[in-house]
Amino acid sequence: MTTSIEFLFDFGSPNAYLSHKVLPAIEARTGARFDYVPVLLGGLFKLANNRSPAEAFADIPSKLAYERLEMQRFVQRHGLRAFAWNPHFPVNTLKIMRGACAAQQLGCLRPYVDAVYAAMWEQGLNMADDAVIAATLQAAGLDAARLLATAQEADVKARLLQNTQRTHERGAFGHRELAAQFVGQPVLDSEHRIVEHRLARRRIGVKLARRRRDFGKAARRRLGPRRRLADPARRRRSGRDQLAVSARPRLHDGGDRPDRR
Repeated sequence: MTTSIEFLFDFGSPNAYLSHKVLPAIEARTGARFDYVPVLLGGLFKLANNRSPAEAFADIPSKLAYERLEMQRFVQRHGLRAFAWNPHFPVNTLKIMRGACAAQQLGCLRPYVDAVYAAMWEQGLNMADDAVIAATLQAAGLDAARLLATAQEADVKARLLQNTQRTHERGAFGHRELAAQFVGQPVLDSEHRIVEHRLARRRIGVKLARRRRDFGKAARRRLGPRRRLADPARRRRSGRDQLAVSARPRLHDGGDRPDRR
């Protein structure tokens, strides 16, 4: 059975872009499938009374420098040479996140995500500008007019808000934390390993459960019903100690267990 994992994302987060780029390799190695869920990061910050790292750590230059170093290590490790910092950062992503919900509704989310992420974190475009958004989608072979029109529908706007609210209720407070939960040297590089480790544990657990069940059936067929252990009363009558073992020991007949009648 294929394991399905939600990947909650906002185009405004560089960490989300980096996570997005390594997800296909994780899917190939583990057999899992990531379902992309658009979330408005700015709305999540407000709900959680949180701030972006750039704002929260503005007075701690060493921490911001380490954040950049950590990102560089991740980029180098995974060969993400196309990544480039967006000169327009921070970008208001409300329009393109609504567009993601529209693309999801129209069945073209993955190509939409690829096109917008490339524009944001490879080409350095201002993806808050309507004309830039339309040109980006058109260049990717998508129906820009239909996507932009659908993004203005009330139910599409509501879906983005619902996704964000549900994410907050699950305990999330920012995209770095989301990346740690669903992927995302120290933190970024460990996040995808955490995901793979959990997937591996789940697969191993299923296999072990099946093997225990099958082995139990085989044991019952081969070993037959449990035989009585030595009778303590008979042991007293004989005046001799008897070794309390079953005639046909089973797997779980460990030592130091009380005699059974």
